[in-house]
Amino acid sequence: MKYINTINCLTLILALCTGCRKDLPINESTKTQIGDTTNSAVAGFYLLNEGTMGSNKATLDYYNYSAPGTYHRNIFSEINPTLVASLGDIGNDLQVYGQRLYAVINGSNLIEVMNVANAGHIGKINIPNCRYIVFNDGKAYVSSFAGPVETGNSQQGYISEIDTATLSVLRTVVVGYQPEEMAVVNGKLFVANSGGYDPTMYDNTLSVVDLETFREEEKITVGINLHRVRTVGNGRLYVSSRGNYADIPSSIYVVDTETRQVVKRLDVTCNNLCIQGDTAYVISSEGSYETGLTYLYNLIDTRNDVVLPNSFITDGTAANIQTPYGIAIHPVTGNVFITDVGNYILSGKLYCFSPDGTFKWLVTTGDIPSIIAFHYKTGTK
Repeated sequence: MKYINTINCLTLILALCTGCRKDLPINESTKTQIGDTTNSAVAGFYLLNEGTMGSNKATLDYYNYSAPGTYHRNIFSEINPTLVASLGDIGNDLQVYGQRLYAVINGSNLIEVMNVANAGHIGKINIPNCRYIVFNDGKAYVSSFAGPVETGNSQQGYISEIDTATLSVLRTVVVGYQPEEMAVVNGKLFVANSGGYDPTMYDNTLSVVDLETFREEEKITVGINLHRVRTVGNGRLYVSSRGNYADIPSSIYVVDTETRQVVKRLDVTCNNLCIQGDTAYVISSEGSYETGLTYLYNLIDTRNDVVLPNSFITDGTAANIQTPYGIAIHPVTGNVFITDVGNYILSGKLYCFSPDGTFKWLVTTGDIPSIIAFHYKTGTK
């Protein structure tokens, strides 16, 4: 942070006390005018930048659709000048629930809880090696690797249940090794276990946790090194497997949550994905880190679980993206956002594409831009 003048400090205090939306007091040097002022119920979105491991440089950016169409870099330190200059080490997940914004900071073993209207600090939740967060009925559920990196001798991970009113941990349940993303379906929590700390014995299970008793009911055998979990309707999940980065490729498995069976394997690699309506947007890759990777932008018809032949970037500008990483779809306009981490060292980029796959704009972000979380105008959702 360079400076915040007295007037802006007073404005910030009033905003945090009342909980009402105020203009974000951002230094002019951190702002970029984009001009995309989409008129919808969506007020804007936050972007969490991971920061390089060990650098303690996780940061938060914000796009304001009414400012007019302004992108603000590294707002957390400017909004919260009495706190540390960054969110911590390795921003791993970012979600909105109610009027709060939750940032999971993996390397710092905490969840930063903020006011969604202005990113003002509310509190912290301490959970070791925390990974991802989901919500259900006033509770937050956080996956944890439990212990530090310990290849070949790691412990099973667990899920913490958190009261979102008090930010206190209520219960925990042990699941598989190195649990990653989760989804809630009909009172059950489905947890992707990766076993990523031991490449010789990857986990291949999806834990099923009953939210009433908070006990693991069973494990569904899926594929090795699981990561992403998305609901796609009719009680089904798309669960991604990262493979072993060698002779077992990444893929997507379709899981029926009623029968608790894998009903199909989709032959498409999956680095990341998101769902919009009946379509899954998937960032895929071909090749290897040794020989070089080629990135693809696949579409899946989730009604029939079929990979479509066309790309969701249609104008040839995908060639400008060096290393695609995060993906999000605007919930109203259908605009597609892709984050580009480049070489994982310098500042990244955020690309915006129209629903028909044509390039709209790009902006410079923090280091390793990852997760986007949209939030709505007061009273619209």
